[in-house]
Amino acid sequence: MAVLEILKYPHPTLKKRSKEVERIDERIKKLIHDMAETMYEANGIGLAACQIGVSQRVIVLDVSPIEPQQSFFAMINPEIISQEGEIDHEEGCLSVPDCFEKLKRKEKIRVRGISPEGKEMEVAGEGILAFALQHEIDHLNGTLILERLSHLKREIYRNKLKKEKRKEEKH
Repeated sequence: MAVLEILKYPHPTLKKRSKEVERIDERIKKLIHDMAETMYEANGIGLAACQIGVSQRVIVLDVSPIEPQQSFFAMINPEIISQEGEIDHEEGCLSVPDCFEKLKRKEKIRVRGISPEGKEMEVAGEGILAFALQHEIDHLNGTLILERLSHLKREIYRNKLKKEKRKEEKH
C-alpha cells in the first residue's frame, strides 16, 4: 500500500480521457488500495486514477464523513446511465487546490460499472454521492471543475496560480 502524489492542475494527464480497464488483475486491485489510502490521507471523498497519474477508468469514493449511511466503494469503468433534476452545490477538488465554487450538477444519478471483484454493479446516488460520482467521472473524461466555471472565475484562478508560482521562484 502507498500514499501517492496527487497531480495538480495544469498537469497534462488531468486533461486526457482515461482508458477503459480491460482486465481486473492484481495491479488494478493494488491501484484501488493505493487510491483509497491516498484519498483518505488527503481528506478527500473521492479520487480518480488519473489524479495519481494512471489514465485508467477507476474511481474510489467514500462520502461517509458527510453521509454516514454510505460506505467506501471502488468502481471500474463507471458510466452514468440515468440522471435527473439539477441542483447547485459547492465543490472542491484535490487536483485544483483552493478552488471551491458552486456548480450545477444533476441531483440524482445512476451509475453502472464493475466492482473490484469483476461483477457488474450499479449505484444510485443523490446529494453528495451524486455530486462526487459526477465529479470523479468528469476526471475520467478529462474534465476539471475549472472547465465548469465561468471564463472570469477560471482566469482569476489561473492568475492566482501564476502569482503563487512567481512567489515560489523568488524564494
